[in-house]
Amino acid sequence: MAVSVRMDPLLEKELEQAARRLGKTKSQFIIDAVERALGRKDPAQLYHEVMASAAQYRVADPAPDDASAQPQSTGERLRDKLRSQNEAQSRDWLAYQAARKKGVAWVPDNEDGAQ
Repeated sequence: MAVSVRMDPLLEKELEQAARRLGKTKSQFIIDAVERALGRKDPAQLYHEVMASAAQYRVADPAPDDASAQPQSTGERLRDKLRSQNEAQSRDWLAYQAARKKGVAWVPDNEDGAQ
């Protein structure tokens, strides 16, 4: 059904700009506004519905390499990775110091640039 509305030219210009900002036509913008005013389209209710459905979604943990091994938490995996990086950096530092004492140039084992 078509509806005709008379409005102030400045108000119509604001309507056009607001609709353009949202990527909608004037008609779509007006329909959304009327639905919200009539309580048919409540953004807060939609937000709560989306959040409730997202709360039910669970991400499965990756399968452990060894079936008998207990799966590690994210924190434990991060600590293990940081610990191994620290150990590698310590070995590199000791190798650098030993090479420096001998007066030779030290070249790291892996030249991939990863830190």
